[in-house]
Amino acid sequence: MNEKVNTFEVAQAQFDEAADRLGLESSLREFLRWPQREYKFTVPVKMDDGSTKTFHGYRIQYNDARGPCSGGLRWHANESLDAGRASAAWMTWRTALVDIPLGGASGGLVCDLRKLTEGERERLARGWMRIMAQPLAEHRDVLTPDLYTNPQIMAWMADEFGSVMGHARPGVVSGKPLALGGILGWSDATARGGVLVVGEACQTLGIDPKGTYAIQGFGNAGQNVALLHPEILGGGRLVAVSDTSGGVINTEGIDPKALVAYKLKTGSVTGFPGAQPVCGEDLLDLDVDVLYPAALENVITRMNAEQIKAKIVCELADGPTAPEADRTLHIKGVHIIPDILASAGSVTVGYFEQVQNASNYTWPLDSVHKQLARIMAHAYRNVLTMHKKQNVPMRLAAYLVAVHRVAEAVKLRGWV
Repeated sequence: MNEKVNTFEVAQAQFDEAADRLGLESSLREFLRWPQREYKFTVPVKMDDGSTKTFHGYRIQYNDARGPCSGGLRWHANESLDAGRASAAWMTWRTALVDIPLGGASGGLVCDLRKLTEGERERLARGWMRIMAQPLAEHRDVLTPDLYTNPQIMAWMADEFGSVMGHARPGVVSGKPLALGGILGWSDATARGGVLVVGEACQTLGIDPKGTYAIQGFGNAGQNVALLHPEILGGGRLVAVSDTSGGVINTEGIDPKALVAYKLKTGSVTGFPGAQPVCGEDLLDLDVDVLYPAALENVITRMNAEQIKAKIVCELADGPTAPEADRTLHIKGVHIIPDILASAGSVTVGYFEQVQNASNYTWPLDSVHKQLARIMAHAYRNVLTMHKKQNVPMRLAAYLVAVHRVAEAVKLRGWV
């Protein structure tokens, strides 16, 4: 069902719509359509068999007008420069939307993590960092985990950065293990932020937060959503879940804890006892209160948007809804919580980690949760106010808030 799209063209189109509405002058608009800096390089790695393999890497620093760039590091066989540009652009608008003093970045390595040994992964991580150490720093660009990267990879990179620079600088990497300056609450931050704004949306729309929900994508974010939705919202019935291998459904309800345990044990949700098979495309069409797309981009398209029945769509993946589908869902009255808002929990808690490292003080978990809830609620209400004031879809409302803030910072700096 996925249509082949260039994700950076989608990101630019989303920006263009906001720029039109804001009436940005052409010079400022052209500046904000493109990354400020791009690094593309090769990383030679000595493999366990004695051979040397060359990997292609990159880092895109999209915009730092509001503060140091920050963004994920992806390790994926299908990574591309344009995908990185899109992720860096979305991170720029995301950090502005939740009003934290950061810009946006993204980076990647073209590789299949599953085919690398532990030693090869470490040498690859350290090789990437040796090349990129100089353009990185807490005041320039901060790495965060993303697709197929994890706290261990972040630990190797933080250690290598310290070796290259001659002294430890833990704040240049977030999402680290706790023993190396990581922060409590990082592992479920994306999901927690999404569920928090779903709670705000339910209150706004008069929807019972204890109703039904379905999750498309059952990686870290999806698994944590399954657990946190009933915990944070006081209830809720999980009726369907899908991952790359397939999906399961039970309209009477699926035990989130049992399903997560099953997934961690077997590597898949298929075959979960007490549930029937369902394909990922059919899951998107279910009549549920909340749908969480938490996997890949472009899963809700012009081909299936008419069939979407969820009252709220909370986008925990980057770019899961195509622009044409966006318009259809808005007309249908589906309340979309756009990706640059819904998945902002991780970069927000990553910012807390930077603050923690800079002050050499450990935040308690309740403080992390309290501050995250405050920031996410404030951001949602700002978007909702813009949505009502301008009578525009929620995604455009989010972009109007975010793009205005970045454009204002660029103009105040005198760059354009």
